Amino acid sequence: MAKHESYEQKAETMITPILQENGLNLVDVEYVKEAGQWYLRFYIDKDGGVNINDCETVSRAMSDLLDKDDFIEDAYILEVSSPGLGRPIKKEKDFIRNTGREIEFKLFKAEDGTKEFTGILKAFDKDTVTVLLNEEEKVFERKNIALIREYVDWDA
Repeated sequence: MAKHESYEQKAETMITPILQENGLNLVDVEYVKEAGQWYLRFYIDKDGGVNINDCETVSRAMSDLLDKDDFIEDAYILEVSSPGLGRPIKKEKDFIRNTGREIEFKLFKAEDGTKEFTGILKAFDKDTVTVLLNEEEKVFERKNIALIREYVDWDA
């Protein structure tokens, strides 16, 4: 297991009780290096969405725990935020949360004359994604999907 994965797993274990206590869910945790700086990021959510107070509460509690345990060797920045609109669907829990919802996705190579589709996510497994498109279920190979995310109607 890579160092960043072990950090993510331990951080997820640490944050879970904080989130449960505050009625929140963990969408994702990532430990990544960007522009020479390490970031430990938590994306949290709840029904109706999170607000700045939710993020602050979790950030303060998690910061205290991380200072106590101090298991991350590198200097890093702690971030707690909502997953945001348009966040890619990547992990199994993202797919579970979005099953039955409208999604949009782009293929690497055009299929049926187009690369971009919008439909209802019906099912998924490690190799495929099944989407309801125009009253017809269609199966796409995950390796052929460049991007998949929840559909946002910007005109609504």
